[in-house]
Amino acid sequence: MPADSGLPTTSDVGVPAGSPSGTPSGGSASYESCAAVRAAGAAPIRSGDPGYGRHLDGDGDGVACE
Repeated sequence: MPADSGLPTTSDVGVPAGSPSGTPSGGSASYESCAAVRAAGAAPIRSGDPGYGRHLDGDGDGVACE
């Protein structure tokens, strides 16, 4: 078994603490509304980004909460 290097693992990198969905670090973000996206400072969200959902993309152009 490899020794713990103390470095963050890939599941720890790039996920803000207290993710919007309330999932622990390492989970994916999800938002109920664009108000929640804006409150988190994440607007706009593009298709493929964490937190993007079709329910947030009113005109279907792949950019939500613009």
